Amino acid sequence: MKNPKKKPTHSKSTEPSVVEPVEPVAAVAPVAPVEVEPLAVQRGELDQIIRGEHGHPHAVLGPHAHDGQVTFRALKPLARSVVVRFGDTDVPLTHEHGGIWAGAVSTAATGGDVPGYRLAVDYGDGEVVVDDPYRFLPTLGEMDLHLVNEGRHENLWQVLGARVHHYDEPLGGTVSGTAFAVWAPSARAMRVKGDFNSWDGREHPMRQLGSSGVWELFVPGAGSGTSYRLQVLGADDQWREKADPMAAYSDVAPDTASRVFESTHEWADQEWMTARAAKNAVDEPMSVYEMHLGSWKRHPGGRFWSYDEMADGLVPYLADLGFTHVELMPVMQHPFGGSWGYHVTSYFATDSRFGDPDGFRRLVDRLHQAGIGVILDWVPGHFATDEWALVKFDGTPLYEDPNPQRGWHKEWGSHIFNFGRPEVRNFLYANALYWLEEFHADGLRVDGVASMLYLDYAREAGEWQPNKHGGRENLEAVQFLQEMNATVYKRVPGVCTIAEESTSWPGVTAPTSTGGLGFGFKWNMGWMHDTLDYLEREPIHRQWHHHDLTFAITYAWTENFVLPLSHDEVVHGKGSLLRKMPGDRWQQLANLRAYYAFMWAHPGKQLLFMGGEIGQESEWAESRELDWWLLEHPEHQGLSALVRDLNRAYVDTPAAWAGDVSAAGFEWVDADDAGRNTYSFLRRAPAASHAPDLVCVTNFASVPHDGYRLGLPSAGLWSEVLNTDAEGYGGSGVGNLGSVLAVEGQHGSMPAHADLVVPPLATLWLRRQTTNLAG
Repeated sequence: MKNPKKKPTHSKSTEPSVVEPVEPVAAVAPVAPVEVEPLAVQRGELDQIIRGEHGHPHAVLGPHAHDGQVTFRALKPLARSVVVRFGDTDVPLTHEHGGIWAGAVSTAATGGDVPGYRLAVDYGDGEVVVDDPYRFLPTLGEMDLHLVNEGRHENLWQVLGARVHHYDEPLGGTVSGTAFAVWAPSARAMRVKGDFNSWDGREHPMRQLGSSGVWELFVPGAGSGTSYRLQVLGADDQWREKADPMAAYSDVAPDTASRVFESTHEWADQEWMTARAAKNAVDEPMSVYEMHLGSWKRHPGGRFWSYDEMADGLVPYLADLGFTHVELMPVMQHPFGGSWGYHVTSYFATDSRFGDPDGFRRLVDRLHQAGIGVILDWVPGHFATDEWALVKFDGTPLYEDPNPQRGWHKEWGSHIFNFGRPEVRNFLYANALYWLEEFHADGLRVDGVASMLYLDYAREAGEWQPNKHGGRENLEAVQFLQEMNATVYKRVPGVCTIAEESTSWPGVTAPTSTGGLGFGFKWNMGWMHDTLDYLEREPIHRQWHHHDLTFAITYAWTENFVLPLSHDEVVHGKGSLLRKMPGDRWQQLANLRAYYAFMWAHPGKQLLFMGGEIGQESEWAESRELDWWLLEHPEHQGLSALVRDLNRAYVDTPAAWAGDVSAAGFEWVDADDAGRNTYSFLRRAPAASHAPDLVCVTNFASVPHDGYRLGLPSAGLWSEVLNTDAEGYGGSGVGNLGSVLAVEGQHGSMPAHADLVVPPLATLWLRRQTTNLAG
């Protein structure tokens, strides 16, 4: 009998009500349900549920035991009838208000417990039996919520987002579905809509888990591949439809829905991963092929290659060329292809233009099995302005800095993350771990680090505010970068992080323990600019700019450097590398060949953007594939053959890479031969390796130098390991018949010397033979 004076057990406190795990009733003889009235709930609270504004719908919906009976409430706005079914017992529910159905049963009918039940719902075209989302416990534990709240949950992707989840019923059976969880601390309410509810979010309001700012709901039956969106009632009382910030998969742009994804990939790169963990990338050879997945190759008609097609074509191509690593421009979900991936909307989702996340896993796996490392471009400095993504996610500047002088990037027209908020820093460094651990990436190249470090970056006077010490440094961004690097190197041994940092900020690659930023490498933008400025000049003018090519050695060991000839140098009217070179086509290609061999021998790791290996004719554009037709011409085949031989000679010559971060590994033979546009230097292998030294001689003049006396560190036979003027590369064939003989006798700083021919616009690599044939 209804007791109108009984106080409802449904509270509006900030803590969610706890529903004990439901247990199906043991097999008993069917018992007719006893006619009882459902527990009363105030009309205003029901209205909140209906409007989607109730922060704790589980406190009203689902099963609630009380006074020897169980009340059931279900939210089915479009239903004609709803029945609770457990065992052989049906409990018809009565429409109570605005799509909420209610009913109750005596516990005598349930065996004394809250039963494991399902809902039989009739929408007018027959009965559908479903599980009730509001009968399940939260999928996040107290420790998870505590770590989220503190901004210290390193495995954030394992508790937030959309995760396929399985509940084992105590008496047998499993209920499978998806647990949706999202951080939105200022939201007034959250709902989820998708394939599972005909895109009507009214059926699935989410609950707020205490004061953590996390909203959660388990939706039975929603499986991998399900598309969904989040509906957020913001602090400003406005409903917004949002993509899930932690989604692992997304619909193909321009569609903006997120997708549930459960990986089934079984990795086969254990040998690679074991070896990687024992290495330090700084001490290993690294020649990097940078590429943009969407414009490397395309199908006729312009259709993208899938991740699997890329694995079939790219892996053997790179293995043949001998690159040790490939660096992929951002593979995170982004709606505008013209951003090249640098305006990200879903940081945890692979770009669905090319397939699903397991397709990308298979690509990485295949690369590893071929001995090729994978570096991913990563963009933690700013994010896209699309209203359906991160912007004002809960009605407030949640991910972006609320101060427009710190939260808006004038140069790139994008939002800047709020590095002063621990939860935002957590989102970002967990994202770094996600790509390294879940996708086995071997490194992250961090985009736009300089823009993060300085409060006045791309700002005029009066458009920025000094930090608390009166300086221009962004102290919170520095803290984030240090946290990220320290966490990455602690958690994932053998990987590397690489900073695109164009200023003289001290200690970019110094350990965080000594106040450095903690990166493994830094792009040497100064080397890139100086060498390209020099190479773009006619050879006759180069003598006046000779030290453009020697200056980088004065600071070569202040950081651990990568020498980048990246995509940024072949876009926006800058022309291709080939077109930067002066002279006719033969001279342009000869300049490139000499430049590459000079670069591969220079201290620092190498990075070459796709197309550079074939002498790409036109400036790069993301809307079309590379100029592969160039390989129909022998001279372009020759350039490709040179890159192949360069990579192999480089890996086989420890002197060219093992001493990259030590001045002891380098010595000028002659840095001052400006009149002949010629440079020569020595690369020494570590003594413990017992490997031979390497001497590099480069002639950037358009004429050969006959009888060129070159100082060498020892007498004996020196093999001409590489000659970029060889006919097989498209050169003129000038050389030294494969070797030169050095004799005792001081020349410059060297105790021996040899007279040789240095071809025009060419580089020679000489390596001491281990057997002394000096007579």
